[in-house]
Amino acid sequence: MHNYKSYRSLIILWLGQSLSRFGSSLTPFALSLWAYSETGSAFAVSMLTVSVYVPYIIFSIPAGVVCERRNKKALILFADTAAAVCTLAVGLCHAAGSLTLGFVYLSNCLNGLMQAFQAPASDVAVTLVTPDDKIQKAGGLRSLSNAVISLAGPAAATAVYTLWGLDAVIMADLLSYLAASASLLFLVRIPEEKKKEAEKESFSKSLREGAGFLRTHTGLVEIILFLGCINFIASIYNAALPALILEKAEETVLAAINSAAGAAMLLSGIAAAMLSAPRRRVRVIVISLFISMSSENFVLAFSSSPAMWFAGAFAGWLCIPVMNANLDALMRLAVPQEMQARVYSIRNMMQFGSIPAGYAAGGLLVDKVFEPFMLHTESSVLHTLFGSGKGSGAAMLFAVIGFCGVAVCIIFSSLKAMRELDD
Repeated sequence: MHNYKSYRSLIILWLGQSLSRFGSSLTPFALSLWAYSETGSAFAVSMLTVSVYVPYIIFSIPAGVVCERRNKKALILFADTAAAVCTLAVGLCHAAGSLTLGFVYLSNCLNGLMQAFQAPASDVAVTLVTPDDKIQKAGGLRSLSNAVISLAGPAAATAVYTLWGLDAVIMADLLSYLAASASLLFLVRIPEEKKKEAEKESFSKSLREGAGFLRTHTGLVEIILFLGCINFIASIYNAALPALILEKAEETVLAAINSAAGAAMLLSGIAAAMLSAPRRRVRVIVISLFISMSSENFVLAFSSSPAMWFAGAFAGWLCIPVMNANLDALMRLAVPQEMQARVYSIRNMMQFGSIPAGYAAGGLLVDKVFEPFMLHTESSVLHTLFGSGKGSGAAMLFAVIGFCGVAVCIIFSSLKAMRELDD
């Protein structure tokens, strides 16, 4: 009966948080469309994401220690509520006709700060409500919800934004927050960890212990750095994608490409939730990312056909949920429960710290390097490969990051300590 109740809590927590994340995914996508229509700058759009991740990275480590010592449900509710207030403020400014990019960046910074506390609290909460024999399934469910959000989020955001405008998108975001918070508050019981001597330790000692755990587990550090490099490349991809698609096609094509990626992730997410744990999780992670890096980037670089873009997006994202499920299970099994908040916060800084750098680099490379180069080059070979006019520079950048992604996968797959995690 205990296991049944724990599994029931996991399902309700997963559904509620998935609904909240789905609603929260609508506003950033709609704001990226709004920002591009206002500025026409890939860098301005990329800074929307940078403004979220910079405070998230800066505060990740201290937030992990705070999370370890505080009630997980209360932290999640507080962080989600503060983020909802920021979203409401953006909506009110837009309705009044006074919304500026600077205010959106500020709101995103506050959202990123809240995510620094919400993320480790949510990660530990999932562990606390998940029976030991359901760890792989929990990772699969989270990958499945990521897939559904990737599939339906861009299409829903584009449809609502096109039909009713940004205000309607923000309203849908806030309604999803209310529903998710109510389910967490009234339907989910998150058991608190037993009181530990660690809670009497100083803040700095807690941080040192989390870092010390990773120092003695080289394989975990290597796989975190591997994901950090991949996130850097993927962030350049995300920053450059609107500059390529919106210059060559309509907003609906960009949404359709994101939905094609989501459809692939949905199929793979279902498989990840149903399949048993593989014998070699690290091998699955490396192969999945190799397939991702070596497919969509090159299709976007060398093709101008929307049909091919859809196919490339499907191939590029097909293995990601399986990768995420195995990475999630690997971390939960390798890190003791009582240290997860601290270790996860350090992991978040290392693994996601490259994302703002990638977005900033992607925006600058498109606006200042590749687009000007392709507009002024007279090379017939480059024009044949990447096209001409606006968007051709972004296409060339996709070829570059495709080769970089493949190289990263090959280099990290040769590292001994990371491979030994499978043993």
